[in-house]
Amino acid sequence: MSSTLDLIRKRISANKFDRNRPLSQAEIRELVEFATQAPSSFNIQHARFVAVTRAADKERLKAVAYGQQKVADAAVTFVVLGDLRGHEKLPGILARSVQAGILDAKTADSWVGMANGMYANAELARDEAIRSASLAAMTLMVAAEAKGLVSGPMIGFDPEGVKRELGISDRYVPVMLLPVGHPAPGNWPRKPRLPVDEVLAFDRGREF
Repeated sequence: MSSTLDLIRKRISANKFDRNRPLSQAEIRELVEFATQAPSSFNIQHARFVAVTRAADKERLKAVAYGQQKVADAAVTFVVLGDLRGHEKLPGILARSVQAGILDAKTADSWVGMANGMYANAELARDEAIRSASLAAMTLMVAAEAKGLVSGPMIGFDPEGVKRELGISDRYVPVMLLPVGHPAPGNWPRKPRLPVDEVLAFDRGREF
């Protein structure tokens, strides 16, 4: 079994972080660089990250996360955002693929047209922003695990409060908070997962 598969099986959602072991900006940037490798619709790359590292800012974030201490204890708490208008940047994004010889200009233009048509629907745009940002967050979690860190994705927060406290515009939807850092004692072991036969069907759906 490869080390990547081992990491997936051993990852936990942590609640206890070592307050005395910070991460450098370079380490945080590296985690986000790994996160950017995640897939997204049309390669729009909807995910954006606010890395909250200062103690005062983490306390403000904790206050809109129902007082959950892990927000303040983690070396960094990422606010993972989805860009609701990410498709507007697609021409410039695809231009890089055209320049690299991956796509031709005609294909790139067709993708822009399709994306604009799809994501003119606000509900579809929101769904895609959340989906793509979640894929990026999971990629960041696996990267953190590979570097000996732990993470704890959170949906227990007030989205409007987060936006207010950190000056985030309505262009972005807060998808999750993601504390990351070195573990402290007291984390639960990995909780049991459902067996494959309870979650998998071949070829046709069934009542699971």
